[in-house]
Amino acid sequence: MELDAPMPSSAEIEALSRRIDRSIVLVGMMGVGKSTVGRKLANALHFPFVDADEAIEQAAQMTIPEIFEHYGEASFRDGERRVIARLMGESQPKVIATGGGAFCNPETRQLILDRGITVWLDSDIDVLVERVGRKDNRPLLRQGDPREILTRLKAEREPFYSQAPIHVKSGNVPHSHALAAVLKEIDAWL
Repeated sequence: MELDAPMPSSAEIEALSRRIDRSIVLVGMMGVGKSTVGRKLANALHFPFVDADEAIEQAAQMTIPEIFEHYGEASFRDGERRVIARLMGESQPKVIATGGGAFCNPETRQLILDRGITVWLDSDIDVLVERVGRKDNRPLLRQGDPREILTRLKAEREPFYSQAPIHVKSGNVPHSHALAAVLKEIDAWL
């Protein structure tokens, strides 16, 4: 879905919130806006927000770059899978922003699809490159040219992301546009 949806009224958002009985899980590439849109979505719905990467860092008592450096990507992905399983097992609906690779794990993907409302936030490569250039905390981008890495990862991961029942494009517009589109698509999906 493109980003032309008007923002629902507060009464419409409140009515939608009452219909949601499970967590909303945002999946997609790094830099697409899962954490920013997720926080706005949680605030609009009056749900708790959890950034899975922050939850992993709390559980490991290390930053994600430190986990990658000391234990490697496989160990990080295992911890990510366990943290997301714990979050999905909690009964209170929440908004969860996952890391870019989380939905590629078959076990994690199935759990999210079975127990959550899965929203794929998507952007083109130019938007992703511009956004990830703002921070230096992405271990996968330290191994070469970010544009080439993002292009490769996007091609590898899209078959997984495309399994999400809700797909919203996030472009070079304010995140409120993506928020409005996500709310509209969740309402239609329910």
